[in-house]
Amino acid sequence: MKTQRRNKLAKSIFFTILAGSMILLSTSCAQKVSFLNSAVVPAAKGSVKVKQDNNKNYVIDVEIEDLAAIERLQSSNETYVVWMETDQGNTENLGQLKSSSSFLSKQNTASLQTVSAFNPVKIFVTAENGIDIHYPGQIILTTSSF
Repeated sequence: MKTQRRNKLAKSIFFTILAGSMILLSTSCAQKVSFLNSAVVPAAKGSVKVKQDNNKNYVIDVEIEDLAAIERLQSSNETYVVWMETDQGNTENLGQLKSSSSFLSKQNTASLQTVSAFNPVKIFVTAENGIDIHYPGQIILTTSSF
């Protein structure tokens, strides 16, 4: 009798832990999408991770390597700006890419982490004359649709 109760209790605990693990894994997974090859900056490669947080907002993390310095582009632009197309068909300015290079390496990297209430379906990077703009200019890098 006691053995049967222990077995039932053990099964119950096992299934509770299994269900909790599955819920945790399904809510903590980030969607990762790579940028497509670009004719403007062919060496650049990177990805975008999108994850929904506890408040139902979307955490967007953009990481790009080997992105040419903005001065090296043929245009007279001043900065790279990240945009997203939302699931509602709008285009939103997410902000300026933060560029850096490592002390021990000459590799240029750029990143942006931001939060949006809108679900992104596509992320792209443009070269712009400033950060306070409302419409995207020349597209430098883009992802495929998520």
